[in-house]
Amino acid sequence: MKVAIVMGSISDMPVMQDAIDILKEFGIETEVDIVSAHRTPDKLFDFSQNAHKRGISVIIAGAGGAAHLPGMVASMSPLPIIGVPVKSSNSIDGWDSVLSILQMPGGVPVATVALNGAKNAGILAAQIIGSANPAILEKMIAYKEGLKQAVLKASENLSK
Repeated sequence: MKVAIVMGSISDMPVMQDAIDILKEFGIETEVDIVSAHRTPDKLFDFSQNAHKRGISVIIAGAGGAAHLPGMVASMSPLPIIGVPVKSSNSIDGWDSVLSILQMPGGVPVATVALNGAKNAGILAAQIIGSANPAILEKMIAYKEGLKQAVLKASENLSK
């Protein structure tokens, strides 16, 4: 099982790296590319319509500004799409990106994470894959237990 991570511009890479890193922790293979909804529409169509034929299970799409990439991918792909709104230099505090990805019409869902929330996108992709893959599910259970233990340890240290 493989997750495709696409972004509208190389400037989105520092944010999207968090998704790559967390998926690597879970042992999930990634395919990473730049696919601009506005500057490379032919590449967008080819990617979106054929990702499932290449063994992709989930697509994470990050975009800033008008942020059309996640929705356009979702309009053409049968796969689950996770959108990452990216606060870009030409952004209106990131709200333009959030709303562009969040406000999808009925029938074209995009699971949307927080602004610059690529780590959570990666975790959600792992959870989707884990629902059908026992090995990934066990890693997710261990990851969640690790989060719990970190909080309990911090609480204990605070009490000292």
